[in-house]
Amino acid sequence: MRVKLVQDTQSARAREQTFTGVCLRLFECVFAEDPPDGWFLLIGSFSSWIRSTEACERVCVFMLVVLMAAVIAALLLFFTQSPSLATADPPSSQGHVSPTNATRRLPDIIIIGVRKGGTRALIEMLSLHSDVVAAQREVHFFDWDSHYQRGSDWYLSQMPYARPDQLTVEKTPAYFTSARVPERIRRINPDARLLLIVREPTERLLSDYTQVFHNRLEKRKRQQTLETLLIRDGELNLDYKALNRSLYHVHMRRWLDVFPRSRVHLVDGDVLIKNPLVEMKKVEEFLHLEPQINASNFYFNQTRGFFCLRDRRRERCLHGSKGRKHPRVAPEILRKLYDFFHEPNRKFFELVGRTFDWK
Repeated sequence: MRVKLVQDTQSARAREQTFTGVCLRLFECVFAEDPPDGWFLLIGSFSSWIRSTEACERVCVFMLVVLMAAVIAALLLFFTQSPSLATADPPSSQGHVSPTNATRRLPDIIIIGVRKGGTRALIEMLSLHSDVVAAQREVHFFDWDSHYQRGSDWYLSQMPYARPDQLTVEKTPAYFTSARVPERIRRINPDARLLLIVREPTERLLSDYTQVFHNRLEKRKRQQTLETLLIRDGELNLDYKALNRSLYHVHMRRWLDVFPRSRVHLVDGDVLIKNPLVEMKKVEEFLHLEPQINASNFYFNQTRGFFCLRDRRRERCLHGSKGRKHPRVAPEILRKLYDFFHEPNRKFFELVGRTFDWK
């Protein structure tokens, strides 16, 4: 009986020493990274107290409970802050909304063009409004057959999350000049409000050529001068795509055959560059948005030579590819272009019921 009692006592002491050792090791690890000198005295005193009392188990359990509580709190924080695992795409950076209180829906607003008219500036400025969330890239749903054949569910998946009180916007400049797009939009999203931003046709053509020129330069493709593309047998080449895109009346007529004029708002791209607030107030009014965008949202960047944006103390400019200098064009070619666009411009003004300050 006495032998068994001694053995039990020794086993208990061994367990106590093991447990005490673990507890001390755990405690010392907490303060292992270069503690201040004062901590060494505290640790020494605390270690002596643990070895001289039976409090080790209580202290160790307490530390383990604290550790477990910290782990649980971290897990709860992770799952409450993270998007739903069932959601592949994160919410748009504009709205700070999670999928739990927002949904994807077909766009309320579509910026249909025109290419090199200022569509990127327009969607960035529109995104300054807290009630607008924008798709992050050009979707090309209605003009690319490969996308259109995927159906409206795929199109919906490209949209950002938005609250019920917010408007969703997407932009694809190629929509304006694509013959099939107006009817396709009417079929899938007939209530969409359309924004069309236009610039002086010759300036737009030169911007178009400049973009293609730099794209080809980056891909090390053979370059063609503007004169080679634009002039054929001494006359303007009407098959040149950049010229065709500036014939606004041709493309606008297709849109007005499908949508009433009241559903299309025209933005003056030339004014947007020089005085963005004037044009953005008109856009807010057309979209029935609460007036929010103001002068403090814009500042002129002397280095870039155009207005940049300021939002919630964050400043940003458009990509470096925007605002490139146009190539030098012979005066006689410019005169030929201005003369050529005079009649198409008149037809466009008549079609939309307003004029623009173009040459």
